[in-house]
Amino acid sequence: MKISNNWLKDYIKTNLTTEKIGQFLTDIGLEIEVIDKYESVKGNLEGIVVGKVLTCEKHPNADKLSKTTVDVGNGKILEIVCGAPNVAAGQTVPVAVVGTKIYDKTGNFFEIKKAKIRGEVSEGMICAEDELGLSDDHGGIMVLDETKYKVGENFAKYFELINDEVYEVGLTPNRTDGMSHYGVARDLHAYLSSNAFPSELEKLSTVVLTSEGSHDFQIDIENSELTPRYLGAVVEGLKVEESPSWLKDRLKAIGLAPINNVVDITNYILHSYGQPLHAFDADKIVGHKVIVGKSPEGTVFKTLDGVERKLKGTEIMIKDGNQKPMCIAGVFGGEESGVSDSTTKIFLESAYFNPVAVRKASKAHGLNTDASFRFERGVDPNNTKTVLTKAVKMLEEIAGGKLVGEILESYPTKIEPFYVVLRYSKVDQILGVKIHREKIKEILKSLEITVLNEIANGLELSVPAYRADVTREIDVIEEILRIYGYNKIEAPKKTSFTTVSLHLDDQDALENAWARTLQSQGFNEVMNNSLTSVKDETNAVKLLNPLSNELSTMRKSLLEGLLQNAAYNINRKNPDIKFFELGKIYHKFEKYEERKQLAILTSGRNVSENWLQPKSATDFFMLKAYVKILLDKLNIETTERALEDARFSDALEIVSGDKTLVKLGKVAPALLKDADMDQDAFYAEIELENCQSLRNTGNFKFVDIPKFNKIRRDLAMLVDKSVTYGELYELARKNKSPFLREINLFDVYEGKNLPEGKKSYAMSFELLNEEKTLEDKDISEVMNSLIKSFQKEYNAELRA
Repeated sequence: MKISNNWLKDYIKTNLTTEKIGQFLTDIGLEIEVIDKYESVKGNLEGIVVGKVLTCEKHPNADKLSKTTVDVGNGKILEIVCGAPNVAAGQTVPVAVVGTKIYDKTGNFFEIKKAKIRGEVSEGMICAEDELGLSDDHGGIMVLDETKYKVGENFAKYFELINDEVYEVGLTPNRTDGMSHYGVARDLHAYLSSNAFPSELEKLSTVVLTSEGSHDFQIDIENSELTPRYLGAVVEGLKVEESPSWLKDRLKAIGLAPINNVVDITNYILHSYGQPLHAFDADKIVGHKVIVGKSPEGTVFKTLDGVERKLKGTEIMIKDGNQKPMCIAGVFGGEESGVSDSTTKIFLESAYFNPVAVRKASKAHGLNTDASFRFERGVDPNNTKTVLTKAVKMLEEIAGGKLVGEILESYPTKIEPFYVVLRYSKVDQILGVKIHREKIKEILKSLEITVLNEIANGLELSVPAYRADVTREIDVIEEILRIYGYNKIEAPKKTSFTTVSLHLDDQDALENAWARTLQSQGFNEVMNNSLTSVKDETNAVKLLNPLSNELSTMRKSLLEGLLQNAAYNINRKNPDIKFFELGKIYHKFEKYEERKQLAILTSGRNVSENWLQPKSATDFFMLKAYVKILLDKLNIETTERALEDARFSDALEIVSGDKTLVKLGKVAPALLKDADMDQDAFYAEIELENCQSLRNTGNFKFVDIPKFNKIRRDLAMLVDKSVTYGELYELARKNKSPFLREINLFDVYEGKNLPEGKKSYAMSFELLNEEKTLEDKDISEVMNSLIKSFQKEYNAELRA
């Protein structure tokens, strides 16, 4: 949000410098991000003088140029070559003399120098309006009124030059009270007055207006819960035209383009006091009746931007006497009822709308306006009439309007201040220091928080309704500290705390161990937002009041975020991806469910390119190897099985008993396309809670290396293509021999010289007897037992 320093000082009088004000605003939580400069006219008008063109003739060497002589006062005559089509003798014109700097819109400039143009001397420049920053007109030079402008005078003296500093305020969503110049001034005054800095705040008060005649307008509020307060004033005799310079400068300083005096006044009130207003062309309101309520779902409504929108049926709508929509309340006006150059009579609206309803309407139609920004956070319900009267007064003074009849109002139930009990003991406990009780009262008074009653060890308080973020005791304590000064609270010289020891059975210990392991393997940890956009609403947890459509749903998987991380790196020439993330996912089944997972994503090369391994692309089995390293730390038995999952083109599930530990596989092409990735990626997700619950935390025993060697035997077998290695592996593990230690697959073959429908598995088996050297009969007994099992269960055939 932008705050103009000149505008701010309309409401608070202080001698502080711009930098000091910025520092104090930051100290009280309105963080100043940038301080920019604003100038009503860009460039150095001090170098521009009023001149008179004495002679003007065609340039001898260029048809489109003119050779002129110009009197710039004090008898000084300049020869100037001019390219404007409208230059003529006898004109009074602005002249940039040698040494003047002419600025463009970006702040860059060029300096006027004496030069030769097509062989003719030129000692200055006759200026157009855009060259002086007065408008965008470049159709020709600026011709001045000779009765108003005197030759030889400094051109700048005829203009009121406005210089301003503009604060870029980083406003948190809860600070609804600071969404205006007056709100910032009020907060700054609270700080200054409590810290002995002289300042004076202009208090808000309702303007006393006199009206002429009467009107027949009516208002009808269909639901007072959606529209707790609504006011309307009828102003006639308006002349819609350009706003005065001071008003345009106020708006331009904060980046707003002036439109006309009526619209500019409503924008001025909004940014002055934080209260949005809306002006309707009164002659376009059918039946002179304003109805505030809902319109049927599917109703087509054309907004000011010319877009036809279908209503959801939940928006608060401003309608005419025929129930025809004129405005989405608090969000955006309608094209047909808006103020135009021919408007002479308006109905001016000031209201307090239900913040939740406004927010839903704003998000549903993707309309984020200055009005919705304030309404959906909660404006001050008790200032709606005050600012309306100020706007009417400005319309009278600037646009020539006149209030007709009485101001209409609907306010059936007054919105009361918040009642809060503040305990001094709680203040001392939270702040860690004891602030004098009178100082606390002084701060509360500066914040416009009223002390209703003094009680034992505390105060009963009335917090104004515009402080929607101060409804609890802890909120009041935060306000006291904010104004008292964070820097005045000294940090303790000694900090005491009790250390917490992590044990093997702590999930944190497991997560940390796994994270360190992955980091040692070259992985980088990432952290993504738990909020995402809706792509598949199946079992999704949706937010009731999302910040935006892009952050409306709790994530159901960590894969989407990791793919976005990978795509971001790949697009910046970092294609070798080894990422992991520890985070929660969320689902809604019969009840809400959240689970914590460790997710791993690999893509590109497994190791950096080098002369020995120019190509080392990561693959499914490389990812599986990383996963196995982690699972080995659990010290539990696991099995593998094929997995059908739309996220993967090939996938595997690792389980222990009836619990899933890991799902891993090659990411499906459709997901890669959505993420704008053109290289394969491999993803694994590990269920942390299942792993923790099954983790074997018993004591580990360390034993000597066996004195006797392992014996290896290989088997090459033909089996049906439907048989998986996992099935053979599980069958081998069931062998009762105490000597069978390791099982491995070292070759798979399908193709020529094999019977149709068959494939070959080559498996190795390592045998060990720790007491003595294995004899041939012991080895043969184990191998024959394995062969018989494979033949019986899977009709395996031995290959020579």
